[in-house]
Amino acid sequence: MSNRITMSDVARKAGVSLMTVSRVINDKEDVSVETRLRVLEIIKSMDYRPSAIARSLATQQTRTIGLLIPDISNPFFADVTLGIEHLAYAQGYHVFLCNTDEDPERELMLLQSLEEKQIDGLILCSSRLADNLLLDLLAHLPATVLMHRTINGSNNDRKNSLVQSVLIDDQTGSRLAIQHLIQRGHHQIGFLAGPALSYSSVSRKKGYYSSLESAGISPDSGWVVNCPPYVHGGYQAALHLLTEHPELTAFFCFNDLVAVGALQACRESGRGVPDDLNVVGFDDIPLADLVSPTLTTCRVPRQKLGTLAVSALIEHLKDRPGESQQIVMQPELIIRQSAP
Repeated sequence: MSNRITMSDVARKAGVSLMTVSRVINDKEDVSVETRLRVLEIIKSMDYRPSAIARSLATQQTRTIGLLIPDISNPFFADVTLGIEHLAYAQGYHVFLCNTDEDPERELMLLQSLEEKQIDGLILCSSRLADNLLLDLLAHLPATVLMHRTINGSNNDRKNSLVQSVLIDDQTGSRLAIQHLIQRGHHQIGFLAGPALSYSSVSRKKGYYSSLESAGISPDSGWVVNCPPYVHGGYQAALHLLTEHPELTAFFCFNDLVAVGALQACRESGRGVPDDLNVVGFDDIPLADLVSPTLTTCRVPRQKLGTLAVSALIEHLKDRPGESQQIVMQPELIIRQSAP
């Protein structure tokens, strides 16, 4: 038999309704000073501690944030998640984590299921869904922050719950990488471009093409290959380019995991890095400074991305919403051994 004190016990001893006790606990109006003081005194004397369920029923908030990410095993998203969780917990929120496995169908299923969950807000990382579908889903979801994604649509529609987007300037990152390679004398540069449906892949591809064209270089369409954003994806894509386009002297890679796969493919193909071929990654995960040769890459402030996203969402949930906007962070080129 549990001896836990309940809200009903407090109400009974104070001679008031459950609703009155709830209003006092949640500091609501419409309770007289005399009644409020009496209820607070009884709460203290009985050592009553409201449960999370009781609070959520009273406030219509669960203090839970949904988080959808493509792949928790990717060090990039692991660091973003850490940034989100640290600030969320410090602000009294729990994080409900969902992993989409880079699968748009699974992402759609999870978003549809979140409509039924009692979450206060949502952070959606690197969505692979089409704009129209995502806009329709957001209209039925709580306040949402997008990461690594924007939407072409009516972001000012009151039915649209989009708070804002937190992005990396992918095109600038691409330009930093390609300009560095061009300055080193490379004019035949392959791009291991990651998933075709990735917003970041599309943006980095634009930066890749514009940088080459600005330098008077006309890239062969076969120099660009989409691939899964993992080591094995980079390995297979690099082997393909090394076989089909042996004229290439450098690789720009969608992320550092892809770049590590490219390094392995170069070793197996007898192409020395950096002597025969240069490799540049993106993200600057810890592995980039541990592989041999160490990896030249575009550094992204991963945990800061997470804290910015959750900060924007929490401000909105505290009834201090600003205008829907984009926060864009700048990458930094880190030069190491793979493209010195």
